[in-house]
Amino acid sequence: MTAPGPPRVLVVVPAWNEEEALPGVLDDIEASIPWADVLVVDDGSTDSTAASARRGRTMVLELPLNLGVGGAMRAGYKFARNHGYDVAVQLDADGQHDPAEVPRLLEVLESQGADVVIGARFAGEGKYAVRGPRRWAMRLLSVTLSRVTKTRLTDTTSGFKASNRRAIELFARDYPAEYLGDTIESLVIAARSGLRVRQVGVSMRPRAGGTPSHNPAKAAVFLGRAVLALTIALTRPVVVPEGDLP
Repeated sequence: MTAPGPPRVLVVVPAWNEEEALPGVLDDIEASIPWADVLVVDDGSTDSTAASARRGRTMVLELPLNLGVGGAMRAGYKFARNHGYDVAVQLDADGQHDPAEVPRLLEVLESQGADVVIGARFAGEGKYAVRGPRRWAMRLLSVTLSRVTKTRLTDTTSGFKASNRRAIELFARDYPAEYLGDTIESLVIAARSGLRVRQVGVSMRPRAGGTPSHNPAKAAVFLGRAVLALTIALTRPVVVPEGDLP
């Protein structure tokens, strides 16, 4: 019997108007994990994001309009499913996620039998911190979603995570596109579908360029939206999988 080869890994980079930071992110991916394939999902950008992504072996999927991170990632999961990838890793285009940490997420996928592994910012690595209403919201989300997933989670809004084939199949069919749905609601969907969610501590880096999607002045708005997103996620009907997940 032939021994199974290494898993086929697809790094999915959702990008909206990230022409400034994206080239450096792709350089880091190539230097740190050259064995992984890369798909940049251009989420209806109005700048030269798509053009800056077309380099080397990087694949580019251009969306006709801006769908948000959730919509971009659903397209990425569909691509991963349709092309037979074993693992899909979400990695943001702003440079804050270090591609060198990807092997740590993959190790937890295998060693702990996990289906989804979150790269957590508040798990003992690095100095990333938040304050005020944003911190309160994240604490509420962590406590609640830790109960839902039956494991301790400290960073439920992280955009850095790895998903195996079971999760890819689920997310290709059912991945929320609304604000914070790609993080909060996706974890609820995963847990209620019987997937095992785990986390591993990672360090965050300064943003490489562009404009941050969150402004400290909007922290109170974030709190309200986070609570709303959590409420929607917990009251949403459970999706019955179409047969056994692969």
